[in-house]
Amino acid sequence: MTTTSSPVVKLGVRPPLELVESTAFLLKRLGWAIKDRTFEAFETAGESPYHHAVLAVLDESSVETQATIADALGYDRSWLVGLLDELEAGGLIERRRDQADRRRHLVSLKPAGKKKLLKLRDISHRVEDEFFAPLAPGQRDALHALLLELAAHHDPRCAPPPVTSESAEAVG
Repeated sequence: MTTTSSPVVKLGVRPPLELVESTAFLLKRLGWAIKDRTFEAFETAGESPYHHAVLAVLDESSVETQATIADALGYDRSWLVGLLDELEAGGLIERRRDQADRRRHLVSLKPAGKKKLLKLRDISHRVEDEFFAPLAPGQRDALHALLLELAAHHDPRCAPPPVTSESAEAVG
């Protein structure tokens, strides 16, 4: 799958060696490329990666507020309202007033949303598999571990959850 909207594809001229030797530059270029491929794959399927992200947040916890969803994803809160409107209209989520604080809306995943999330995960996994195909599985795992460590350093919310006796039993 290739896309012509990516600056990586459009330019055709090799970037200066100074930039290619910069890890930050490569991360930026790869970020553009994976974003373009992700949007193309989701849009081709009539879906949205933004919907995927919201449904994934709701899948990890039974109920969230609109504010916590926006904060978890780094989305503007007013922009998120439009996404939630689309998901609610599609019967994928439910919003209701918080009885403890009537100013807040609680959002939860409906069974149709769970089913949709499975489809969206498949799209996301396919894009990742195609994008990272040049790497051997061990290289891909190592890259992920390094990126996770870096992300957790700069944003502690990206750190993996602590291992508990329950989670260790589930894995083992």
